[in-house]
Amino acid sequence: MTQNLADASRSAAVPAARTAANTGASRGGWWRDAVIYQVYPRSFADGNGDGMGDLPGIRSRLPYLRDLGVDAVWLSPFYASPQADAGYDVADYRAVDPMFGTLLDADALIRDAHDLGLRIIVDLVPNHSSDQHEWFQRALREGPGSPLRERYHFRPGKGEDGELPPNDWESIFGGPAWTRTTDPDGAPGDWYLHLFAPEQPDFNWDNPAVADEFRSILRFWLDMGVDGFRIDVAHGMVKAPGLPDLGSHDQLKLLGNDVMPFFDQDGVHAIYRSWRQILDEYPGDRIGVAEAWTPTVQRTANYVRPDELHQAFNFQYLGTGWDAAALREVIDVSLDSMRPVGAPTTWVLSNHDVTRHATRFANPPGLGTQIRTPGDRALGLRRARAASLLMLALPGSAYVYQGEELGLPDVTDLPDEVRQDPSFFRQAGQDGFRDGCRVPIPWSGTEAPYGFGPNAGGPSWLPQPAEWAHLSVEAQTGDPTSTLELYRSAIAVRREQPALGAGTAVEWLPAPEGVLAFRRESAGGAFVCTVNTTGETVRIPAPGRMLLSSTEAVVTENGAELPADSTAWWAV
Repeated sequence: MTQNLADASRSAAVPAARTAANTGASRGGWWRDAVIYQVYPRSFADGNGDGMGDLPGIRSRLPYLRDLGVDAVWLSPFYASPQADAGYDVADYRAVDPMFGTLLDADALIRDAHDLGLRIIVDLVPNHSSDQHEWFQRALREGPGSPLRERYHFRPGKGEDGELPPNDWESIFGGPAWTRTTDPDGAPGDWYLHLFAPEQPDFNWDNPAVADEFRSILRFWLDMGVDGFRIDVAHGMVKAPGLPDLGSHDQLKLLGNDVMPFFDQDGVHAIYRSWRQILDEYPGDRIGVAEAWTPTVQRTANYVRPDELHQAFNFQYLGTGWDAAALREVIDVSLDSMRPVGAPTTWVLSNHDVTRHATRFANPPGLGTQIRTPGDRALGLRRARAASLLMLALPGSAYVYQGEELGLPDVTDLPDEVRQDPSFFRQAGQDGFRDGCRVPIPWSGTEAPYGFGPNAGGPSWLPQPAEWAHLSVEAQTGDPTSTLELYRSAIAVRREQPALGAGTAVEWLPAPEGVLAFRRESAGGAFVCTVNTTGETVRIPAPGRMLLSSTEAVVTENGAELPADSTAWWAV
């Protein structure tokens, strides 16, 4: 059932601009150099003390995000959902799940954000719904021949009695990508496709009713005032005609390396062209952001052509290790790929699906993006701080995942009995350790839940480590050496320096092995970023006046000493 909200048809007021020059408006779109903060609602702030983050909790912390300096807030799903996959199984796209609040809470949050000069981006999940969605439930009740079945992928099975799946596709979460149904008379029935959990049946985007429904959903939230959509599994909606066998097992290893019959099909782009027309009807530069896992950055660029979406996540950059040569290569390829389509490059180091970069960089390279060991935490934090300054110095838009501004590591020692990641309970799928990056963040105090909820000693849906007291917002605020103050300073400098964020290129400068140095210029001045990815102090000529450094650097008349694993910004 869809919740109702009076005045839901209004168009949003554009958030109050801080200044035209530093919002990107003067360069043809605020998103081109925006810093966007990802909020994972169940882990950000708990407004009612039940241990689960919610919309009132987020609303109460909006001033913190304004003071951090970000331009927009991206909210992971808060829709009505059975929570089989933490809200990425949506039962009603026009309703707020009661654990997060109501539509009135969503409306109030959007209004407050706009009053503070913040934009709101919401998650959209168009590849699949919950198995509790009204369409899917009716399809099951009505049985074979129901027109509702055409809105999903129902197929007869193979084998003498249809006992085998229709094809060999595997779920991202492990096991077959098909589940067999039972007909209303109790007989074994057709199978349905789910690229993720069985509770997440895939929509059939060849059916016009699906496209019509999502155009309506877009308008519903745009009328509510949201400033854009992050599109989950943006590469997955269209399947190859006939749903052909892939002919390979252990298919998860192929993801991101090949164009699959169920991912990155060219037909998705017609969908995004139709969505772009809707976004362009609304004032205030509403945007679409693709979560598109593709084999190459060049294919990612297809999603952000001038008549499609505005941004796409740069997963190739996220997966790059702490190595100067590898970083330079992925930066060049990313910028070169986006430039022909006129889209900004995006940069991201962490999100709700991968191990936090403070932990990834604490471990040896080559372990992937889901890591189970804490590694050398001091080393990881040092590299994470340096990597964050590098990211914020690059041309384009930067994404910050909640808690990374606090230097939070992954929680790698959560006991099995508290884990809730659905892939943790399935074999041969994802590692299932995403809970470690989803632990509620610490706000204040010396004991859990560290101000996450209103009650001292109250619950949190995942337990927080005892050592997080010194990482809270309260503990770090005002400490010039803290990671929080580093982020605040970096985002402030990024706003003040016209050469930061804007543009589409960097000028690489000569640098010692293991060091990156690049120059950025604008009408307002020049800027240099230097990054030492080695484990030793490196001496370089001082490029100019130091603006900021991730670790205290020494500047003398004879040059500058860059400490191991550090980044420095310079005004030239």
